[in-house]
Amino acid sequence: MAMRGSGGDGIGLEGKKMIDISIVLGKEAMIYPGDPPYRRELLQSHAASDPCDASELQMGLHCGTHLDFPRHFIAGGKTLADYKVSDFVFDAYVIETAGDGLISPTDLDAAQTQPGDALLFKTENSRCGRATHSRFDDNYVALSLAAAQLCVERRLGLVGIDYASIERSPAGTFPVHHELLSNELLILEGLSLSDVSPGKYQLICLPLALDDGEASPTRAVLVSP
Repeated sequence: MAMRGSGGDGIGLEGKKMIDISIVLGKEAMIYPGDPPYRRELLQSHAASDPCDASELQMGLHCGTHLDFPRHFIAGGKTLADYKVSDFVFDAYVIETAGDGLISPTDLDAAQTQPGDALLFKTENSRCGRATHSRFDDNYVALSLAAAQLCVERRLGLVGIDYASIERSPAGTFPVHHELLSNELLILEGLSLSDVSPGKYQLICLPLALDDGEASPTRAVLVSP
């Protein structure tokens, strides 16, 4: 897949501000209903007079801040193995939406995006603290199908939101995921944007170095221009 954004094979960060927009696992990250819980357990510890601290980690691939790849909902779609590390560096826009309902197509008017850009939605989820509350709340702000279709029309490379899922789908059909992933737009969920101002940034969201996967936890950061 061709690289998106302006990062090239090297990322020049001298003199630029980096903003961590990742949710802290085990503290802020809620678990989407039905997903495996996050668990970190000490196997050895200095407190128990062991020679070192050593931990075991158990979690689902969709825990906390994470990327969804097409295979998540699209049979035969791309997985993590189909991407290069440079595919996770984007020119990005953060836009802030009003209200506590679904994100509509008119909300996208605030960002003059180019094909391949990332678009991140800062919503009421961030303003009220819902984004980093460890208890899952069904009444979160999510992307409407019409807005997702506009993201496809704009030929974006990635769409991100400040909650554990980009859509509410009570019927379990997940049309927004299908719309985005069938058109190979990556989805970045579980963002912490409360301290981020709307505007243009560079987004770096590197997945774990897994051998494969329909998703991956990521440490996502924005770089100010």
